Amino acid sequence: MVTQKFVKSLRQHMTEAENLLWQHLRGHRLNGEKFRRQQAIGPYVVDFVHFGARVVIEADGGQHNESESPGDERRDAWLKSQGFRVLRFWNHEICNDTEAVLEAVLTAVEYRQSPPLPRPLPREGGGEQDGRRLQAGPEDR
Repeated sequence: MVTQKFVKSLRQHMTEAENLLWQHLRGHRLNGEKFRRQQAIGPYVVDFVHFGARVVIEADGGQHNESESPGDERRDAWLKSQGFRVLRFWNHEICNDTEAVLEAVLTAVEYRQSPPLPRPLPREGGGEQDGRRLQAGPEDR
């Protein structure tokens, strides 16, 4: 079980990359979007989360090397099963290409928040709307 004391400790001991990313995410600085840091979600603590878009952002250092951290796959699978999209960035990406990371985060958040596009009406035959049969106009003939 994740304790508040543990989460507070993580907030106080963030990595250089986490601190840099947080400077851009905090206080609605990224296009007015609200993020939280070192947030407990179920049995896990994620680095950053946007609850409205259900996007989780993880800053990964050497400890997340695939051969050393098989728990990342299990954790990501659990978060995805809860409706979250997980974005992972290496610390060196955050430090050396911050703008590209922020652009990817903003794209993911905006995509998850955008309403689904309406389905187009059929162009030929059989289309009905509100119980009325649609009439084809001259441009459809």
